[in-house]
Amino acid sequence: MTNLATNLVNTATAHPSSTAIAINGTHIPYAALLAASAKVAGELAAAGIEPGDRIALILPNVPAYPVTFFGALMAGATVVPMNPLLKSGEIDFFFTNSGAKIAFVWPDFVEEATKGAVNSGTRIITCDPMGPVAGQFDAAEPLSAPVERADDDTAVILYTSGTTGRPKGAELTHANIHLNAYRSSQVILEISDKDVLMGCLPLFHVFGLTVGLQAAVLVGASLALIPRFDPAAAIKTIQDEKVTVMLGVPTMYAAILHHPDSDTMDASSLRTCASGGSAMPAEIQRAFEEKFHCLILEGYGLSETSPVASFNMPDRPTKSGTIGVAIPGCEMKLIDESGNDVGVGGVGEIAIRGDNVMKGYWGNPEATAEAIPDGWFRTGDMATVDDEGYYTIVDRKKDMILRGGMNVYPREVEELIYTHPDVLEVAVVAIPDELLGENVGAAVALKPGATTTAEEIQAWTKERIAAYKYPRQVWLVDDLPKGPTGKILRREVHAPSE
Repeated sequence: MTNLATNLVNTATAHPSSTAIAINGTHIPYAALLAASAKVAGELAAAGIEPGDRIALILPNVPAYPVTFFGALMAGATVVPMNPLLKSGEIDFFFTNSGAKIAFVWPDFVEEATKGAVNSGTRIITCDPMGPVAGQFDAAEPLSAPVERADDDTAVILYTSGTTGRPKGAELTHANIHLNAYRSSQVILEISDKDVLMGCLPLFHVFGLTVGLQAAVLVGASLALIPRFDPAAAIKTIQDEKVTVMLGVPTMYAAILHHPDSDTMDASSLRTCASGGSAMPAEIQRAFEEKFHCLILEGYGLSETSPVASFNMPDRPTKSGTIGVAIPGCEMKLIDESGNDVGVGGVGEIAIRGDNVMKGYWGNPEATAEAIPDGWFRTGDMATVDDEGYYTIVDRKKDMILRGGMNVYPREVEELIYTHPDVLEVAVVAIPDELLGENVGAAVALKPGATTTAEEIQAWTKERIAAYKYPRQVWLVDDLPKGPTGKILRREVHAPSE
């Protein structure tokens, strides 16, 4: 295995006329995807991009995503996927920290990206549905073959926040992603060039990127894209494209299940569904499988593990409520606070070792050493394991909020709210949400004499942070619960009953 883009070259050579990407009734064959990517690669090389340089993507699920993604890889660059909902201040950090030289950006996000590029000098390239808008690069010959890269060279930097400090860039190598895509396609989902995968997960997210796009390209399957998840659009795509494999988070399955169009949906093509991101409610799984006569396999992983670490496997009994067993090439165990093994029946932190574990955090050796002190990556997730090796998540050691499969880290939201002139203290916590599983809540203590309302703080925050991160409920308190050292105790902060 060398450059990850070699998979596209091999598949386009073997299946040139097979559909690579389907979207809104348009079908793009593998030969066309390779040609468009090779053109981008040539333009990047002519623009001075060298192996290892970082290229950012701020794009929705449109063909331009795989075109620019593989184009950057073919040129030997490292890709930095970014959530299109980020605001300029967040973009500034990503650009500056990664040193991104160029960013491919969808027109809707160009204004925010341009503001975010002031400090870094990142060059903004506007994209249409098929790739860069003409005229932004000098004429260049397409690259005839991918630039040689080593297995351990960084292919992707995926930013993931912690409970403290700024987001950290998980460096995933060409081998990390290739092997994880291989296991996802061959061992877990058992897909071939005859399959059609549902691409409703965002491609900037590691689940959609590896288990969706990379797995499809590896075997020559088709990826049916939805620019932004909508249950009606998903139902139409399943029918029109005869989707055989769906990838999603539990809220997507619930939304499809409860949508009126699902009662008449032809789901006869649907064979296997993969779910991750948050716990799949047993009732949703049972009802979905019964209604559409398919199998839902639930798994687990993180950005730092490329992502898949464990799954309910097709050749083993599915245990509802569990995250399955460790996948081939990956070891999992439970440890206590001292790093000692925790056996069957006990609760411990999941630690992971294997060829799916990241190279490290970009430019952050201290954080890397903390996360992987002894070759085992500490996940921060607490779980149990049974005598057959099936793991069950019981709690999160970290305070991350899982909002419909999207990670929201309280510290990041708190630090923003703290910049409001009337705020004295704030604690951001998870609040239950029937549809999303969890939502974002904020308890705020105002400075003496301040008259700002909870609604005004919510609106102020909404203007300054990605839409999925701002608190859906804000309530004012006289003070926040604290421990003996004065540290705010998030676990004792609860939203008032409405």
